[in-house]
Amino acid sequence: MSLLLGLALTMAAALAPPARAAAKAPVAGGTLEQVRQRGALRCGVNTGLPGFGAPDSNGEWSGLDVDVCRAVAAAVLGDAHKVHFIPLGSRQRFSSLAAGEIDLLSRNTTWTLSRDVQGMEFAPPVYYDGQAFMVRRSFHARSVRELDGATICVQQGTTTEVNLADYFQSTGMKYTPLAIEDLGELVAAFFAGRCDAYTTDASALAATRAAQTTSADDYLILPELISKEPLAPAVRKGDEQWFDIVKWTIYALIEAEERGITKANVQDNLASAAPGVQRLLGVRTGAGLGKSLGLDDQWAVRIIAQVGNYGEVFERNVGRNSVLRLNRGLNALWNQGGLMYAMPIR
Repeated sequence: MSLLLGLALTMAAALAPPARAAAKAPVAGGTLEQVRQRGALRCGVNTGLPGFGAPDSNGEWSGLDVDVCRAVAAAVLGDAHKVHFIPLGSRQRFSSLAAGEIDLLSRNTTWTLSRDVQGMEFAPPVYYDGQAFMVRRSFHARSVRELDGATICVQQGTTTEVNLADYFQSTGMKYTPLAIEDLGELVAAFFAGRCDAYTTDASALAATRAAQTTSADDYLILPELISKEPLAPAVRKGDEQWFDIVKWTIYALIEAEERGITKANVQDNLASAAPGVQRLLGVRTGAGLGKSLGLDDQWAVRIIAQVGNYGEVFERNVGRNSVLRLNRGLNALWNQGGLMYAMPIR
């Protein structure tokens, strides 16, 4: 080898980007085993968002995100009530998950690229949302385009704050942000008239308005959405088995609705001759799908019997019969004009 060639090779090696270390194989069943030994699932939820995660006067939690926690507990522990709900602020939620203080984050969290690559693994979205604006009906605006020059309340440290800045920059409009990290303080600021509009996910606006029992009709949610907000549960990276359990729990909720299996009829469906129903409910000879998750074959039966299917969860918490009165919209099943689609359970 010539001296020049040797020098060239040495320099190339020095300038080349360092090779990535091989990813460590996840410890099979690490989180699953911890949850079983503890006898309870630790689930990070909102500090109080009606329809998604909020306690009542007796400390009993309810909401769409809460029911996702209960569904995982039913699959893993056999009892949907074996959950320790841990209320977390918008910034605490990520550090608590990373530190192992919770097993599952189910707290109206948007799935984004930056979050996905920084230690979190997102399960399928459980609610497709978008960022909107709420104003008092006495305010002049009936469209987002009429908020030029407005003072807008926004939660500090969230994607909502970034979306707000991006939208106004792209439209050339001006605004004054009133950014507050504490959600309760932020909402109080809006209702006290410190800002002209309040922006967050449309579903959260509906929940906030519904909580104003004596004056809800005084507030208007403007029709436009300025972002895509796929709200999804998240787990830590590195435990593929636990990720699979959470992921397929959500798919089981959706698949049950697709097949018309409900809390009321799940036991009757154990005798169904339909192969897809048999596989979902663990009675298909030779399927063994529960074992592949580290569970028994009745995992989905427990989810449906104790929590219901996705449609039941939706209607109970945020649908037309709830205080939020939300339409299914994008959250309808894929064959009914929505985006809810379960990967095949087979």
